[in-house]
Amino acid sequence: MTQITALTEGVLIRVSTQFRADVSQTTDSSYFFSYRIDIENQNQFTVQLLHRDWFIFDSLNPTIHVSGEGVVGQQPILESGELYQYTSGCELKSEMGSMHGFYTFKNMETGQLFKVDIPVFQLNFPGKLN
Repeated sequence: MTQITALTEGVLIRVSTQFRADVSQTTDSSYFFSYRIDIENQNQFTVQLLHRDWFIFDSLNPTIHVSGEGVVGQQPILESGELYQYTSGCELKSEMGSMHGFYTFKNMETGQLFKVDIPVFQLNFPGKLN
């Protein structure tokens, strides 16, 4: 399992990834990866995650931009010091790829919107790296 972190505008993002052999069909070019995101509000004010933008790179295909409200059907509100965690997944058609993006947050005191970077993380089939 790989772990990547980034801190933007007082919000810490930690990403952990794992290749999912149990649901991948490598003979059919289906490589499934799960990722867990930890979001920690290190600000002195409450924030709300409103929107996500992902850029998914698959080494054999064009980069895909995925945009939508919240994460896993939620728009979590995080008090100062609070941690929110969710797990999701991504299917690639090749053995190697990556993801990155940003979240749009709202400062609940001022109403100001701000972006928080999701760092680049690799999605690599373990057999490819041997």
